[in-house]
Amino acid sequence: MILLDTNALLWMERAHPRSEPLLSYHGRLYVSPASLLEVQFLIEVGRIKLRRGASVDDLARDNRWLVDDPSAAAWFESARDIAWTRDPFDRLIVAHAELRKLRLATGDSQILARLNDRQVLEL
Repeated sequence: MILLDTNALLWMERAHPRSEPLLSYHGRLYVSPASLLEVQFLIEVGRIKLRRGASVDDLARDNRWLVDDPSAAAWFESARDIAWTRDPFDRLIVAHAELRKLRLATGDSQILARLNDRQVLEL
């Protein structure tokens, strides 16, 4: 099972070539609520746009993945231990993957440098 980081989610939404390894994956894909919040922030500051007419709610309801909902207390406790990044979204997404024992699909070089091959799917 794989958790998509925010970039992986956006790459899949846009059918970007970097999402190709995920297209052949036959297991369950999950999205973190933290990624959905990050997408909303990116839209609000004008850094990204979704497909015409699409919203963050549309991303959440996409049938290619499920939104996973870990216990907030356990999730945030796990995030406190990830001190190697100051990006709150990276911290929450990595903690989410670790807490649920999901492999994280990412192209983020800092995350790739910190996690081992069993913990990530490099995009």
